[in-house]
Amino acid sequence: MAAGRSRRSRRKKKKLKIFLFVLEFIVLFIMLGVVYVILKSDKIEKDETIDQTNAALQINDELSEMMEQAGETGQEWKMSEYTTVALFGVDSRNGQLGKGNRSDTIIIAGINESTGEVKLVSVYRDTYCNIGNDTYNKANAAYAQGGPEQAIQMLNTCLDLDIKDYATVDFYALIDAIDILGGVEIDVREEEIEHLNNYQISMAGKEDGLNAFGEVAYTATPGVDYTPVTKSGPQLLNGLQATAYCRIRYVGNDFERTNRQRTVLEQAAKKASKASLSTLNTAIDRIFPKVKTSLTTAQLAAYASKAAMYSVTGGEGFPFNQVTGTMGKAGSCVVSDDFAADVKQFHTFMYGEDAYTPTARVQEISARVASDRAKYLAK
Repeated sequence: MAAGRSRRSRRKKKKLKIFLFVLEFIVLFIMLGVVYVILKSDKIEKDETIDQTNAALQINDELSEMMEQAGETGQEWKMSEYTTVALFGVDSRNGQLGKGNRSDTIIIAGINESTGEVKLVSVYRDTYCNIGNDTYNKANAAYAQGGPEQAIQMLNTCLDLDIKDYATVDFYALIDAIDILGGVEIDVREEEIEHLNNYQISMAGKEDGLNAFGEVAYTATPGVDYTPVTKSGPQLLNGLQATAYCRIRYVGNDFERTNRQRTVLEQAAKKASKASLSTLNTAIDRIFPKVKTSLTTAQLAAYASKAAMYSVTGGEGFPFNQVTGTMGKAGSCVVSDDFAADVKQFHTFMYGEDAYTPTARVQEISARVASDRAKYLAK
């Protein structure tokens, strides 16, 4: 009974829990406007290697047929009203934004081109699923193994989507953004301090062998490499401190981590809305080189030219109903209660497809997730 209440509580808390790192990318375009994007978009790393005709990025045959039949019969296919883009945030220490980096942030953005409505769904990075090559692991393993192409393939395969474009940023873009804005005011809890400082060290420090758990250890000099947080309560955090705060996973759980991310986002958005044009211009110069995207300059400019009409109307987390447990070699994962039902709920939330029926491919994935869940979590 208590477990049921806990799951219901988590579901309520997931409303508008939007992952921070890549959403900052969207917010910047909305606020900066078309002139600045056109002037500065050459600073963004354009990914011209991604082949949008690649079979890996194509939707399954059943979904393709469903869309074609809707068009032939004049039936409304609501997904076609939206541009759907994959947004990734990676923990890269060397500026590389391609494969080899796990995507700590995975967001699906649905943009209604007619109304300007933007909906966001965060796919939890530890979601147990088909990672695009018929193996099952945490969702963030797809980006690490095959970069954005495999990560997009994973999303298309598992969620019945037709995504072709993406954007990726790293944590250091967020650090720069917050520093340029002059920091953010955050109410830090006592139990968060130790972990906040440890994450600062891991981002600002140098590698120093392995710790007792076999993980890479880092060392950093307080007051030089980073500024330790020494007290609880409301205080101004700089970029490194605020980003470290966002990454805390050991106080509460991964869902509570998204609460911290939303708090930082809200504070950063307030600061950005009051920032001068020169400050925003500095932000572009510093942040855009840390962005990698398949979107062209013309596409970015087109979105920015309509910035005033866009508004984020809601956000959710996928899977909607889940448990957490150890799934064999995949380790601790977020496991859907009913994967196919979650995909149906995704299409209802994102596109308003109330009567959506997941394809046979998704049903196969759902059956595999259920079988593995029974195998590993029933013990």
